[in-house]
Amino acid sequence: MKEILQRLTSHLTLEREEARNILKKIANGEYNNSQVSSFLTVFMMRMITVHELAGFRDALLDLCLATDLSEFDTIDLCGTGGDGKNTFNISTLSSFVVAGAGGKVAKHGNYGVSSACGSSNVMEYLGYKFTNNRDTLRNQLEKANICFLHAPLFHPAMKAVAPIRKELSVKTFFNMLGPMVNPSFPRNQLVGVWNLETARLYNYIYQQTDKNFTIIYSLDGYDEISLTSEFKMISNQEEELLSPEKINYPRLTHEELKGGTTVEESVKIFLNILEGKGTTAQKAVVIVNSGMALKKLFPGKSLPECFELAEDSLQGGRAKNLLRKLLEL
Repeated sequence: MKEILQRLTSHLTLEREEARNILKKIANGEYNNSQVSSFLTVFMMRMITVHELAGFRDALLDLCLATDLSEFDTIDLCGTGGDGKNTFNISTLSSFVVAGAGGKVAKHGNYGVSSACGSSNVMEYLGYKFTNNRDTLRNQLEKANICFLHAPLFHPAMKAVAPIRKELSVKTFFNMLGPMVNPSFPRNQLVGVWNLETARLYNYIYQQTDKNFTIIYSLDGYDEISLTSEFKMISNQEEELLSPEKINYPRLTHEELKGGTTVEESVKIFLNILEGKGTTAQKAVVIVNSGMALKKLFPGKSLPECFELAEDSLQGGRAKNLLRKLLEL
């Protein structure tokens, strides 16, 4: 690791295969915590290259506990996190709304690192039992349209660096990798990123796959469609700059999207919205993100039709009922 750090601090970069091998060694515990922390810090000080990101992704997919759920043609709704906005759990709520509208969702998630409450914190607090048992996950998809894949159970490399990431408490390249390494390899994905450079990296890597994807970046820094600004949408079909007004939604303020400062507060907001009692702004941002995901699953439907499906799922109680069903299972 000493030689690697010397190269990196001399402004050199890694080739794809080098990055792949280094991350495998990190997962195997071949470096101490100080070395790993220094390695992560390099990529906080400069943008990661496409070859480095692809190599790290290769390593995690090589090492993951792969779980074949392809019979369901699933979608994952996941953001990189690390945007520092402390929003409520938009992608997790949207996952249940999509499930309530008939989509099959294999949600990949983890505990919050740079935020107060990640998707795993919410699900664990509600009593969901994390598992990597394929039969259990298949049963949940069949009966509740959704299952949750808690990253540490599927990714030994992520588990190995979890304490270091928690101590650093800032975004690292693992934030960038999270949405890319769903162990069930869903064909469809709506992914939010925290900056335009990351969106470009994702697009380059995803274009080399058969994934049906849309990458979202709000120009004021949110890793989802925040409705607080214009937002960029990059997919395997097109690239487009949209605004809230263009999709017939009001522009929101940052304050309207704030999440809780504790897990308990975050879960309270989560349940309130799922019960259809959220504010107009909270419901709008969930419906828009859910609608964009449904557009990936149902390309024959128009965007307004997908927004309507999402609104019916949320306001009609189907999303809430599927959460109850999932927890019962």
